[in-house]
Amino acid sequence: MNETWSLHPQLAQDTVPVGDLALSRVLLANDANYPWLILVPRRAGLVEIIDLSDHHRFELMDEIADGARALKSITECEKLNIAALGNQVAQLHVHVIARRHSDAAWPKPVWGTAVPSAYHPAVRDGLIGALRRALQIRPL
Repeated sequence: MNETWSLHPQLAQDTVPVGDLALSRVLLANDANYPWLILVPRRAGLVEIIDLSDHHRFELMDEIADGARALKSITECEKLNIAALGNQVAQLHVHVIARRHSDAAWPKPVWGTAVPSAYHPAVRDGLIGALRRALQIRPL
């Protein structure tokens, strides 16, 4: 792991840590409207997926798939949205969002549609626990 890596302050402010996979820090967005993971490769200076080495790019794709499978299984969502936008935070991060036809934004993108809603702590902690078990990761 690159010793100079750090999580962008905006990502830290908007999320709760779930744990670390081999490459990525897994975060849960602080928005109960949509169960929403964010994977951030722990390598300094990355902006685009193409900035990763071939090996790490394949590893990130596997971690995205693992996170998506876990989120879908736990939430029983109807659709997954997966995106690496970076328009507001340049640090490479990938959103994995569980969607339902009944959610506040359906069928539109989640950004800017509904005011973020904080999780009840017990619900948030239960979701994080389920994600840790599914992904076989420990707390940070």
